Amino acid sequence: MEIFLQQIINGLVQGSVYALVALGYTMVYGILGLINFAHGEVVMMGAMVALSALSVMAGLPPLVSLPLSLFLAISVCMALGYGIERIAYRPLRHAPRLAPLITAIGVSIVLQNLAMLIWGRDYHSFPQLFANHAHRIGGAIINDIQIVIVVAAFLMMAGLMLVVHRTRLGRAMRAVAENQHAAQLMGVDVNRVVSITFMIGSALAAVAGVMVSANYGLAHYYMGFLLGLKAFTAAVLGGIGNLRGAMLGGLLLGLIESLGAGYIGDITGGFMGSQYQDVFAFLVLIAVLIFRPSGLLGERLAERA
Repeated sequence: MEIFLQQIINGLVQGSVYALVALGYTMVYGILGLINFAHGEVVMMGAMVALSALSVMAGLPPLVSLPLSLFLAISVCMALGYGIERIAYRPLRHAPRLAPLITAIGVSIVLQNLAMLIWGRDYHSFPQLFANHAHRIGGAIINDIQIVIVVAAFLMMAGLMLVVHRTRLGRAMRAVAENQHAAQLMGVDVNRVVSITFMIGSALAAVAGVMVSANYGLAHYYMGFLLGLKAFTAAVLGGIGNLRGAMLGGLLLGLIESLGAGYIGDITGGFMGSQYQDVFAFLVLIAVLIFRPSGLLGERLAERA
């Protein structure tokens, strides 16, 4: 029972990060109908920028350096998201679907190599700025950083839902997702809405990158690739283009992966260990594409934002 509860806690922490990153995928797909495969590298950039900022501000109190570093990471990633949309995707908005897909992969490789040139190939330790106390819940352990990750992720997801449902920008986003041409005729600046969508997704990615690095204590130029693929799997699981689906898919994928890692040794008689946990994410992706391609909540942003 203790193992089960521990894996549930680990899954919720992991799933919260997946959900934040998956929202970036699903917002872009819901509005433009394309997959931004460079989104995982935006996560990585957020972590690396925050790490560099923390190194520069090492002498400042943590209550000052951490918010400033997070603000800088969010700002850089929002600018990066805007640049990716403006330079790489906007000229291809009406091109065949394969063109922006190939471009997205190219942007991903460019960002990886750019990060490698700036920060090198080595793993970088993320500083522990605060005491990270462990808490016991029914025999399972959760630490302060993990609590902050879950709470902050849920608050940001709730905030995004409020923006989409209760603000003028949210109405514009849903209108563009429904019909770009009709929205433009009604006075909506489609280019502005698309750019803001990329920027919001990039801001969430920056926070997710800092969360991952703080939780594991490491940052690396290649850290966004696999995380991005898993978040994309989460978006597909919940229903690509659906905000609630991205949240649900992220949490479910985190739980599936964590429970699988905890029990795969028992299931296979010790033949496979927890190092094979990544297998579960892609098994889920294959199963969803075969049996329910539209995902669990299938509708797009315009229909069920």
